[in-house]
Amino acid sequence: MSRLAPTRLHDEHVVLEPLSLEHVPALEAAAADGELWNLWFTSVPPPGQARGYVEKALQGQASGLMLPFAVREKSSDTIVGTTRYYDFVAELPRVAIGYTWYAKRWQKGHVNTACKRLLLQHAFEALNCVAVEIHTDSRNLDSQRAIERLGARREGVLRAHKRRPDGSLRDTVCFSVIASEWPDVDRWLGLRLQRLALQPQERTPM
Repeated sequence: MSRLAPTRLHDEHVVLEPLSLEHVPALEAAAADGELWNLWFTSVPPPGQARGYVEKALQGQASGLMLPFAVREKSSDTIVGTTRYYDFVAELPRVAIGYTWYAKRWQKGHVNTACKRLLLQHAFEALNCVAVEIHTDSRNLDSQRAIERLGARREGVLRAHKRRPDGSLRDTVCFSVIASEWPDVDRWLGLRLQRLALQPQERTPM
């Protein structure tokens, strides 16, 4: 039976490092780039709360249901955000990808595509998953478009599925990739990364 275990994933664009308390200062800095905690449909920790955010993620890891990562962008050697596996079902196995956020300067570039490709590759080729889910808030249209560009298929909407950080009820849009689709998705993401790597990435000082 497959199980989640801390691992390091990398390609020429990013490194996904097992999340630890050592990443707290860097995640505070990444969240400050764009004041991401002000986006009401995300769960980005506000100033001073990154440690608690990491501790909760590590509790999920200890339960065997989550595997959180810090995202390091290779060209800048900078921690730019975080992502994780969650809702792991070992019997199938099946897993979801989420809790993903990046510093503003690294959004809409190569980072998300590279991260998702690594996570999907590990899920299908190492964990032998039959399917991978990707969830997002129904009001986060940018995220939905980004997931569709990855080649995931929209499955539907779970109404009143979760509460947002402000307490309001969230409808969750569900996307998935199944194992038989992974080879084509992998090729598509490889081509997309080639194109994105040729585009200049806007960067501003912290």
